[in-house]
This record gives sequence, C-alpha cells and structure tokens, in this order.
Amino acid sequence: VQLVESGGGLVQAGGSLRLSCAASGRTFRLYAVGWFRQAPGKERESVARISRNGGSTDYADSVKGRFTISRDNAKNTAYLQMNSLKPEDTAIYYCAADPLFQTVSDQYTYWGQGTQVTVSS
Repeated sequence: VQLVESGGGLVQAGGSLRLSCAASGRTFRLYAVGWFRQAPGKERESVARISRNGGSTDYADSVKGRFTISRDNAKNTAYLQMNSLKPEDTAIYYCAADPLFQTVSDQYTYWGQGTQVTVSS
C-alpha cells in the first residue's frame, strides 16, 4: 500500500491542523495505521495509532486530549486532528500502516513521505 500525507503547514500556538493520510488500493481496511513525528535532532516518536476498524486507538501522553486519530475506510484515508498545538509539536509527521496493531515504528511495513508541521510561538 502507498501512503501520502497532506495537511501540514505553519500555524500559531493554540491553533489546529488536520493531517490526512491517503492510501492507495482497496485493502486499506486491512491495515492498522500509526502517526509518528520526528523533530530535528530527535528520534522519531509515536504519536497515535488506530486499529483496522477504528475501534481501538492509542495516544502518546504528550498529545492526549489534544490530538484525535480517526479513519474512513470507505475513503482509504486516516486523519490526525491536532488541536491546541504547541511549539514542541513542530516536526515532520509521518503515517505508517501495517496489518497488525503495532506499537513500535520499526514494526510498521509501509510509510508515507511525511508532512511538515511548524508551530510558532
């Protein structure tokens, strides 16, 4: 499956963005999806993940209550709604997919190219 992220940009602190992860093919529903981010000089970290049918979700403590992951299997797209953004949320955001509900980035099979999110103070 091929993944393409979109929706990144520059936003002021306290603002919102919604990232999209569009998948090719008709088997998107067979893959769990994870969102990850990597800031300059830092390791890639998990942000959120969602199961194949959307029934299970999981978030990093740093984004709980501010970010919401969702998916629309009919549209082959996953989303990351980001509210109350902070400068420390600045990073390249990646979506990834795997048949299993993985927790670690190295376990994900397919990756998008990333989209830049910059939050100004």
